[in-house]
Amino acid sequence: MQYLRPVALCLLSFFFFSSPALAQTVATEASAPKRLVEVAFVLDTTGSMSSLIDGAKKKIWSIANTIVDQHPDAEIRFGLVGYRDIGDEYVTKEFPLTTDIQGIYAKLLAFEADGGGDTPESVNEALDVAVTKLGWSDKSQVKADRILFLVGDAPPHMDYKQDRKYPVVIAEAVKKGIVVNTVQAGNMASTRKIWKEMASLGKGEYLAIPQDGGRVVVIVTPYDDEILVIQRKLNLTIVPYGSKVRQKQVADKATQYESAPKAASAEMSRFVSKSKKGKAVVTGDGDLVADVKEGRKKLADVSQRELPENMQKMSASEQKAYLDVKAGEREKLSRQLEALVSKRDAFILEQEKAAAPASVSQPDSFDTGVKKTLKGQIK
Repeated sequence: MQYLRPVALCLLSFFFFSSPALAQTVATEASAPKRLVEVAFVLDTTGSMSSLIDGAKKKIWSIANTIVDQHPDAEIRFGLVGYRDIGDEYVTKEFPLTTDIQGIYAKLLAFEADGGGDTPESVNEALDVAVTKLGWSDKSQVKADRILFLVGDAPPHMDYKQDRKYPVVIAEAVKKGIVVNTVQAGNMASTRKIWKEMASLGKGEYLAIPQDGGRVVVIVTPYDDEILVIQRKLNLTIVPYGSKVRQKQVADKATQYESAPKAASAEMSRFVSKSKKGKAVVTGDGDLVADVKEGRKKLADVSQRELPENMQKMSASEQKAYLDVKAGEREKLSRQLEALVSKRDAFILEQEKAAAPASVSQPDSFDTGVKKTLKGQIK
């Protein structure tokens, strides 16, 4: 029997790996991330949504951290669709799903509420764009959590002949494995009826929040300033590469820490620290230190013109040494940041516990409602 066992294993291995379909499955699963979470926000950006949009800008990183807390090793992709109506400055603006969440955050910061005036909005077209143009992963190829949030206060135009109506679009979303949630700002009865129907069709949740997005609580901690100091030092370890335009885009991401509110910047630092375990300082690619360390790029494959100017003058060995120094600095700073983030988390937890009894009777705000839904829907 002991001699048959190796033979049986060899036969099983031959059968398994000689099958092209099975071999492809193994290769796909080996190269796929441990977990993929895709989240898209379809956001009414007309004038009546001004306060909610401001709240979303403050809390988007806190929402992203909710996913990281559940699944630190997950690959997270965010997408965004802003919509108004025909006759406004734009009908839809879409930004496809991407791991570059700092890039999506920059797009969100650029949104200003304006337009509108009449009750219905181009909700149908916005949903269609979100389901068909954001680049969702293929359900037949990739296991993923695909979650969409429609956020608005007005019902859709059902009299527009040029767009597909929400029952058809949501049916397509379900086939693609996308869960459709609706978040109603305000209490318009005509919106409530359709938003509830949409959530039911989309196998999602209906959330009702105040018109202004609810009480968006931003907790300032004693560690925020120190976190930002460490983050600024970490930004100096970034080595942008690629075209001049790409290098500038990567370098500009660091300035978001300067322009965002302290608490939001601290949440951003927390996301990068927790989700990448110190390997990256910015989301997405384009940082040579992280891309080389994570095996996405070989230094030898980067042309001289794609390197920053100071590295173009170095020899190959000097370039490697330069990246090694940056990586070493990053590792040390990342450990300091992780310790500060842990202290900040503990402080916030205590603050939330103390505030819990007073907030029991309050309706969900935009961020708390979204967080609860994500915790329930990410399997």
